[in-house]
Amino acid sequence: MQHKIDVEKLGPQGEIMAHAIEACVHCGFCLPACPTYQVLGEEMDSPRGRIFLMKEVLEGNLQMEEAQPYLDKCLGCQGCVTACPSGVPYGELISTYRGFSEPKRHRSPFQKLFRIGLQETLPYPARFRAAATLGRLGKLIQPLLPPALKAPLELLPEALPKSEPLPAFIPAAGPRRARVAFLAGCAQQVLQPGFNQATLQVLARNGVEVVIPKSQGCCGALALHTGERQRALQFARNNLKAFAGDYDAIITNAAGCGSGLKEYPLLFHGEPEQAQAEQLAARVKDISVFLVELGLKEVPAMEKPLKVAYHDACHLAHAQGVRAEPRQLLKSIPGVELVEIPEGELCCGSAGTYNLEQPTIAATLGERKARHILATGADVVVTGNIGCFTQIQSHLRKLGREIPVMHTMELLERAYLQKSPA
Repeated sequence: MQHKIDVEKLGPQGEIMAHAIEACVHCGFCLPACPTYQVLGEEMDSPRGRIFLMKEVLEGNLQMEEAQPYLDKCLGCQGCVTACPSGVPYGELISTYRGFSEPKRHRSPFQKLFRIGLQETLPYPARFRAAATLGRLGKLIQPLLPPALKAPLELLPEALPKSEPLPAFIPAAGPRRARVAFLAGCAQQVLQPGFNQATLQVLARNGVEVVIPKSQGCCGALALHTGERQRALQFARNNLKAFAGDYDAIITNAAGCGSGLKEYPLLFHGEPEQAQAEQLAARVKDISVFLVELGLKEVPAMEKPLKVAYHDACHLAHAQGVRAEPRQLLKSIPGVELVEIPEGELCCGSAGTYNLEQPTIAATLGERKARHILATGADVVVTGNIGCFTQIQSHLRKLGREIPVMHTMELLERAYLQKSPA
């Protein structure tokens, strides 16, 4: 695709966008891989259409506000990246474009307030817990609220689980095989602290010494993917310092957070810390990848056979290319029958804050995913991301089928402890 983007004027971020746009040959392989195109059926709601819109805006042929409704509907799931034969880095393009366009956008006072609320609560566990507690009270008047405010309440659990502060250090059980740093995440510390507890137990049992830097903070993915680049840089600069120690790997157990850390070279492109960002990103590993590479200690058999449906989180399968490792871990549990979910490559509709900002499309995708899960006849659903967990659990509940939804590490922990996953 020929373009006339003024890269010199746009600077380092312009280079990223121009490169991605130029790589697209408009072949259309991305169309069936795009969840919003599957739901809406509009060319401009496909990756190919959105690339054209971004190109037109950057060349000055189209007003930004004309393109924005279509670009806002993009989940950023990167299913198109997996499907693309030309290797278009669409994820880099849409994140960079949002960072370029957001400061120039015109938003209503309600939209501005809503987005500020998300940015000022979700990345901070204490604030998020307070907001979620108030939100549970808000369920009493939920029918009276506008759709934009109903969506967050519907995703909240009936009760927030208790959580204890994570220790700064977890010793290995037995001979030490590795020493790692662990990113604790933000929302999952409030919504599902058991994810981290299970992860730390599995690591310790496998001879891994874990350091949890107290100075760490949000990975910055929420800010980066919603166009708040400067805020994302602030979070990332803090983490460059927090994770600067001597570790065999930096471990994440949330697909979105892992991708967020791996995107630091993109975020710092043209910044003084770019080399540091590349070094950190190279050490980041999803927990499933790390355990497969390390070699998982033998897992006891389940008390009874268990049919498990594994849901591919988009930021594992598409953004990081991690598909085989979680399945390998699950298959290592004697008694587990792993079943595939129909249309497993399509996003569940969570996508960071997408199910809060685009609740109608997200709900359509969430119900579609839940029905496909139920069609497998699985006893348990397993995934590797807090957003997917919350979305799937919510829509299974709406369909009246609250089968257990778990993190991969939770099922492994229960197998080690000989506990039922029910």
